[in-house]
Amino acid sequence: MPIIGPGPDDPEYDNYDPAWETQDTPFRRWLFQKLTAAGFECAADAAGIYAPSNRYNGLDDTQVGLIATLAGVTVAAVLAAHKADLDEWAREQQLRDHPELAVLDADLVIWL
Repeated sequence: MPIIGPGPDDPEYDNYDPAWETQDTPFRRWLFQKLTAAGFECAADAAGIYAPSNRYNGLDDTQVGLIATLAGVTVAAVLAAHKADLDEWAREQQLRDHPELAVLDADLVIWL
């Protein structure tokens, strides 16, 4: 089947990781929950499309509006879930860059 749009060798896909399509993220869980609650039959597929896009490319106004409409939530709720996901991602990056903090982070979670 021919590829429509940029191919995997195009610069647009530099640093692309196929694991992103199945990565468990706060936005993916939130989106799946909201779409399922709204009765959207393709909730898992939509979460698989929008969660990586949210984290790695961002969502434009049209996508945010579509997600809000499909999930039956406000645009503000989508943006809040987006921000929470990016905050979690920033934390993941910090722990990856400083693995010695991962042990401390795990200890702090236990105390909370």
